[in-house]
Amino acid sequence: MSQQSIIETTGLTKVYGNKIAVDKLNLHINEGEVFGFLGPNGAGKTTTILMLLGLTESTSGTAKVCGYSPTREPLKVKRVVGYLPEKVGFYEDLTARQNLEYTAALNGIPREAASRKGGELLDMVGLSEVAEQKVSTFSHGMKQRLGIADVMIKDPKVAFFDEPTAGIDPEGIDQVLNLIANMAKQKVTIVLSSHQLHQVQKICTRVGILAKGRLIVQGSINELGREAIGGGKVRIEVQVSQPTPKLIESIRNIKGVTGVESSDDLLLISCDEDLRRQIAKVVADSDSLLIQMKLEEYGLDDIYMKYFRET
Repeated sequence: MSQQSIIETTGLTKVYGNKIAVDKLNLHINEGEVFGFLGPNGAGKTTTILMLLGLTESTSGTAKVCGYSPTREPLKVKRVVGYLPEKVGFYEDLTARQNLEYTAALNGIPREAASRKGGELLDMVGLSEVAEQKVSTFSHGMKQRLGIADVMIKDPKVAFFDEPTAGIDPEGIDQVLNLIANMAKQKVTIVLSSHQLHQVQKICTRVGILAKGRLIVQGSINELGREAIGGGKVRIEVQVSQPTPKLIESIRNIKGVTGVESSDDLLLISCDEDLRRQIAKVVADSDSLLIQMKLEEYGLDDIYMKYFRET
């Protein structure tokens, strides 16, 4: 396993009968990342997570999670990871606090420490006022928030979330995503499986797109957008007061600039690398005024559809 990767798979494959659920998956996720695992229902996302957790055996290939093999060392993997499945399950006749304390006991956490940490986590997920209520009275969104606390009670190094916002109202979705993002700030590596692209784009540092069991591509949204939409180029949007032919020609002559498109006071500049500093200097030396300049932003929806059209 490479030095930075906390999760790495090589040729990971799962076959059920005649169906290939996951096909030769080569995946790497670095420590501290929020990794979005994307794909339609049936793409193999959940099967991959179950193999990484040691809850189902791979047919072939290898995987490492925190340096451990989920196949040969499943208990070691389970000690350092947390998992929130799409359909979270709790003991409905126990309170929220009792459910957390039970999970803590299963993980060998002393009673006093479990009680203290359980209280802190219930406060963190906004459930401290209902801590003594039975989980049977909770809404789906409340159970998802309790699920995040349940994941955190064992201080995992990696947390897997499988469609964590399914069936939740918009306000609840924002709450869950914010809680997951805050986990990442505490140096927990996050793997978020979802087909809700706009939600993934809010919090993920990198994504991998899975289709029919195959990993089509993985990388940051900017990297994938640059490759899929920008033809591998950096594209810079520049607004100037006077886009004169002389200015446009001067920008074209900057080393690394491969094209300039002009529309009113906007210039769309294609480059081999980020040349904003050089472009700003050329504009400053001209008779024009630089109003604003930014890298072109890419939407995950456009990237996703581009790769799916190709497959």
